[in-house]
Amino acid sequence: MVVAVAASSHTLATPSSPLSTTICCSNSINKNLALTRRRALVFSSTVILSPLLNFYHPNSTSAIALPEDELQQEEDRLVHLFQETSPSVVSIQDLELANNRKSTSNEVLPIDDENAKVEGKGSGFIWDKFGHIVTNYHVVAKLAKDKSGSQRCKVLLVDAKGNSFFKEGKIVGYDPDYDLAVLKVDAEGYELKPIVLGTSHDLRVGQSCFAIGNPYGFEDTLTTGVVSGLGREIPSPNGRAIRGAIQTDAAINAGNSGGPLINSYGHAIGVNTATFTRKGTGVSSGVNFAIPIDTVVKNVPYLIVYGTPYSDRY
Repeated sequence: MVVAVAASSHTLATPSSPLSTTICCSNSINKNLALTRRRALVFSSTVILSPLLNFYHPNSTSAIALPEDELQQEEDRLVHLFQETSPSVVSIQDLELANNRKSTSNEVLPIDDENAKVEGKGSGFIWDKFGHIVTNYHVVAKLAKDKSGSQRCKVLLVDAKGNSFFKEGKIVGYDPDYDLAVLKVDAEGYELKPIVLGTSHDLRVGQSCFAIGNPYGFEDTLTTGVVSGLGREIPSPNGRAIRGAIQTDAAINAGNSGGPLINSYGHAIGVNTATFTRKGTGVSSGVNFAIPIDTVVKNVPYLIVYGTPYSDRY
């Protein structure tokens, strides 16, 4: 059952060395011929051994790059990828206010209210500098359906300078058919870093991908994998099929929902949304899914402007 939840190449450079040595000597100096040849042989041997000595000498500046160097470069690349992308990812908490704190949706969220009950957690990402946040519908479904004024949404963001802050997220629009929703936070005085959008129509099975989110409430978690399959079909919260989903083995668990699936350039290629779990265990099987970013780009602008998906307006 599907449960909604949250190559690098290298070149070896060897020092250049002559393959042969030309020795010129005068015919009139026969007595020194043997000595000259002996010196030539010694010289030639030294030239041949020189690159080998450079190869094995650990302190040689011209030594061939060892595998550890390539590994370090790959690790540095992943660290940089995370550092550049994570400020665009947010943590979302679904809150229910205590009975005596129910209020209108226009009231400022008491984010420090100890009586507020955390109903669920998820992830999202910054869509634009105006404070729009994209996430899964199932992450904020209670807020979308709330008519009592008891539901609130608490969003943890990081600005472009690395400063963390909390804001209330107001729901702007949602589309259960594609399990998408848009929140809006008051970002005045903060410089937000919107995520860089990629494309999903040109994805290939086997290419690297990465998920950033807040699984089980552990903020800013990076998991790695590959695109395992394309064109999958998964159920939406209202039971309809979401077609064209991306399958990946990058770990997606409860709390990852709504966070971005990114490529090796840090561009969003999907919205993490679901995973297959082993029946009765709740443990991910490693078969995970994301809504393709092309679908997101098509639908989110309508949610921001109209509050409803394009299909509901006609």
